[in-house]
Amino acid sequence: MQIHAPDPAYADSAESRARFRAAAALTLLFVAGLAVIHLVGWALGLDLARFGVHPRDAVGLAGIVTAPLLHGDLAHLASNALPLLIAGTALIYLYPDSSRFVLPAVYLGPGLLVWAFGRDSIHIGASGLVYGIVAYVFVAGILRRDRRAWAVSVLVAWCYGALVWGVLPIKVGVSWETHLAAAAIGVALAFALRHRDVPPRKRYSWEIEGEAGSGSNFGQDLPDAASAPKFESDPIQR
Repeated sequence: MQIHAPDPAYADSAESRARFRAAAALTLLFVAGLAVIHLVGWALGLDLARFGVHPRDAVGLAGIVTAPLLHGDLAHLASNALPLLIAGTALIYLYPDSSRFVLPAVYLGPGLLVWAFGRDSIHIGASGLVYGIVAYVFVAGILRRDRRAWAVSVLVAWCYGALVWGVLPIKVGVSWETHLAAAAIGVALAFALRHRDVPPRKRYSWEIEGEAGSGSNFGQDLPDAASAPKFESDPIQR
């Protein structure tokens, strides 16, 4: 399969650089918010874990929204912070259109599935976001014939390939159900949204000359610009 290089005029544009800075800033702001929530809860002695997902408990439904914002301890928060920063920035930067669907799905979807099918425990943490985003970025990069997307996919696999073990029930105190649900959602969305956010590829002179020659010989028009692709156990499980 041929891997295309993106058009330099697109990849190196001021708009592209601005989008990267915005993606990094948004992701950093979210991670900083997680840190503030954890530090406030610790400083005030608040039992924030009670706002996690309680499977098949009507009160625990609120945890679908709040659980990704809560962490059991500083190590739990730190383990999610760096993957969120890297994979989250990659998602928003490379897949700006798709991220509008991916982020809500991997934020709310795992909690909903855990509430319906998870073990009777309290499930908290942003690891669902991590697994969902990493799974999407990895699979989306494989499906696209885009050199940048492939490079990010390889980087994510190299840095976080060991996360795959987290979808198995092999460690006490870990919400493997959240990990598995989030990863499945990320993979499904990577296939469903594979035709979005495809950047214009680099055009070589011989391609342009060949198209021009073909047009002169056979009376075919050159592709119209409008037809170009658009961008469109432990009681708390962490």
